[in-house]
Formats: sequence, C-alpha cells, structure tokens
Amino acid sequence: MKLIGSLTSPYVRKTRVVLAEKKIDYDFELDSPWTPENQVAHVNPLGKIPILVLDDNTVLFDSRVIVEYLDNVAPNNKLMPGQNRERTEVKRWEALADGVCDAAALVFLEKKRPGELQSSEWVARQEDKIIRSLEFMSGELADNTWCMGTHFSLADVAVGCALGYLAFRFPDIDWQEKHPNLARLYDKLMRRRAFLDTVPQI
Repeated sequence: MKLIGSLTSPYVRKTRVVLAEKKIDYDFELDSPWTPENQVAHVNPLGKIPILVLDDNTVLFDSRVIVEYLDNVAPNNKLMPGQNRERTEVKRWEALADGVCDAAALVFLEKKRPGELQSSEWVARQEDKIIRSLEFMSGELADNTWCMGTHFSLADVAVGCALGYLAFRFPDIDWQEKHPNLARLYDKLMRRRAFLDTVPQI
C-alpha cells in the first residue's frame, strides 16, 4: 500500500503513527495540496491528505477512515476497542483532537493571507475553539495514564498528533504550562518510536 501526504500535516502524522504501531509496511509518497503542480486532487477528489492507496488501487480518505481500516486489517496492537461505548469514547477523543487540528490549520492559513484580508474575528473564533478543547482534554484526562485510562489507544495517537501540531505551528499557545497533565502525556508519547519518527518537519 501507499500513503500520500506531507511531513507537516497532523492527519498524515496520525496515519503514520498508526502504521508504525501496527507494524504495517507501506510506501510513503510526499505530496501536498499546497505545493505547485501537486497531484493530490487527481487521487482524492476532495484535494486533501492523507490518502491511502491499497494494493488493489482502492483509494481511502480521510484520516479517520484510514486509521480505522488499518486497525481492523491487522490484528496486532489493537488501537480501537470492539465494545460500542468504549469505542465511541475513543472516536470522541479523535474527533476532539481532529477538531483542534482543523481550527489550528484554519488559523495558520488565515495568517498567511495578506494582512488587509485577514479576519481577526475569524482567527479569534478558531483560537477559542483550541483553548476550550485543550481545557476539555485536560479535564477528561485528569490523572489517568492514558486518555482511555490504563491502556494506550487511538485516542492517545490523535491527541498526541494534535498537541504536536500546536507545538510545531503555535508555540505561543502554552498548553504545556497551563495543562501539565497533557504535557506529561505528550512527553510519554514522544518516547515511542512511532512518534519520534514522525515529528513535523518543514
């Protein structure tokens, strides 16, 4: 199989972490919808990454679809539980983490526009989503070892990638100081090879 994506996207990182944790071999093709002459839209009509191309040329997107497929296709190191309530909780963590990435990406793109075209109200609205989501994450994590309590799961992968993206693009959002439990979780994740090998790079 082949993964198409960039080295900076938190959604691509989430997919790469899952591939590593599941010990699945794949080819990695660098491409981004923001680079000139990119081929992303020719593979994914939505023009977004990551894209997973299976051996039979079936194309999968977005990251939530891809990581669920990967967790099901390989029985080792299960990242999503089978029970409905616990599975829903993992997916809720993932939705929250992806929502943080969505808001952060919107701020990043807005601030790349010419100053006179930027909307400070739009930026403030997205930043508020990030701050409230971090507070919610911290409250839900509390003193637990992992997002789901005692075991590592996709929830931790998603949250770790969101926190890593904030550290990469928005170092001024001091979530480590304000939420030391999230900082402890991220430090623990960064001791895993899958996270060390996928740190965002320009």
